[in-house]
Amino acid sequence: MTNAVNTLVGVLEPRVTELSDDDGDRRCYVALSSNHLDAQKVIDRVRSPQAGAIVLFAGTTRDNFDGKAVKELFYHAYEPRALQTMMDICQTMAKKHSLKSIAMIHRLGIVPIGEESILIAVSSPHRQAAWKAGEEALEECKRKVEVWKKEEFEGGEGVWKANRDGAKGEKVVDVKDDTNVNVPIERGDLGPGV
Repeated sequence: MTNAVNTLVGVLEPRVTELSDDDGDRRCYVALSSNHLDAQKVIDRVRSPQAGAIVLFAGTTRDNFDGKAVKELFYHAYEPRALQTMMDICQTMAKKHSLKSIAMIHRLGIVPIGEESILIAVSSPHRQAAWKAGEEALEECKRKVEVWKKEEFEGGEGVWKANRDGAKGEKVVDVKDDTNVNVPIERGDLGPGV
């Protein structure tokens, strides 16, 4: 098994941090990126001549939440832990569902309305395993990965919260004027047992 971590940084270029694992039978790839996410590249990353199915999930920023108009989302991560948690999820899914390949890429920074914040692609010899693995990988990502989001609403109000369904948020009046915003973190937001 090969684990490789690469950080690609350019002077004015957006940043990509990635982790990959190729044990010969299955490949896992995870990344955190400040770049626009490219669905076709993620599909190509999991493509395999032994796969009869590729399933792609693309999570996008919608224009409303809980009756409020959303301007944009902002994602932040504890990158080393987030990458390792993402890799653990991918390795578990690959083994559990006999996948040929799985890729999970999460965007960081500002994600405008209609753009992708996460892409998960899986390839498998059969479609049933690909469907199940893709959905399970997403649910595990939302439940475990050390990524937080700020929902920025029209009018300047924002809410920071764990990136999971039903997570409670803390209202942020104006982050530009107060860089020491306290955000309550619920037990488990930093991963299992933390």
